[in-house]
Amino acid sequence: MDGPVTGSTEETRVLVVEDDRSIAESLVRGLRQAGYAVEGVRTGRAALSAAVPDVVLLDLGLPDIDGVEVCRMLRARSDAAIIAVTARGEEADRVVALDEGADDYLVKPFGLAELLARVRAVLRRRRPAGSEILRHGPLALDLRSRQVSVDGRPIALTPKEFGILECLAADPGRVMSRQQILERAWDDAHWYGPTKVLDVHIAALRRKLGLPGLIETVYGHGFRLGAVEGRRERP
Repeated sequence: MDGPVTGSTEETRVLVVEDDRSIAESLVRGLRQAGYAVEGVRTGRAALSAAVPDVVLLDLGLPDIDGVEVCRMLRARSDAAIIAVTARGEEADRVVALDEGADDYLVKPFGLAELLARVRAVLRRRRPAGSEILRHGPLALDLRSRQVSVDGRPIALTPKEFGILECLAADPGRVMSRQQILERAWDDAHWYGPTKVLDVHIAALRRKLGLPGLIETVYGHGFRLGAVEGRRERP
C-alpha cells in the first residue's frame, strides 16, 4: 500500500518517502513527537502525487522510481527542502543527489537527534533570515520577536523563562542538564549558583503554558520537551 503511515495536524509538514515499513514508522513517530505534521508514503509515484510539504525525507532506493529521479522531479515542481535519506554513502551518490536538487544528504543508519537537527537546518536555510520559529506540537517560539504562543494564543513569559524554553525547544527530546540550561538561559558560561533556582522557573513555565507532559523531568539528568498530551489547560 502507498497510503500514509500516520500523521498529525501541526503547521510544518514533512513527507517521509521510505519503502521499509519499520524505518518509515520509526521516522514518522519521531517527527510527530517533535511536533511536525507527517505523511509517509512508500513509492516514488505516491511521493509525486502527495501534497507539497515543507520538507521531504527521500529514500533513494525506492521500488518503482529511482530516488534521484524523484528528487529531480520534486525539485522541478516545488521549493520544498529535500533531505536524501539512504544507505548509499559513496561521494558520487551524494554529488548526484545534491546536483539534482537535494538540500542535504543523510546516510543510514543515523540517530533521531541528528535527523531532527538536519530538518531544522534545512528549514532555516529555506526561511527568510530573522524569521525563525521553533515549533513543537501546539507550541511556537518566534526567536526574532521572542514571543511564545500555544495554539496561536500568545503566552507572556519572562526573559529567563523564554531562554529556558528556547534551550529545550531547540532540540526536542534531548535531555538538557540543569547546568546546560542555566549557562544558556542565564548567558553565563560558568554558572556557580544553586541549580535549584531553575525549578522555580520550570514550575512557572509549566503553569503558564498549560500543556501537560510538555516539560519532562528526567531525574538525575535534567529536563526535556516530551510529547504533548492534548491541548492547553487553563491556568
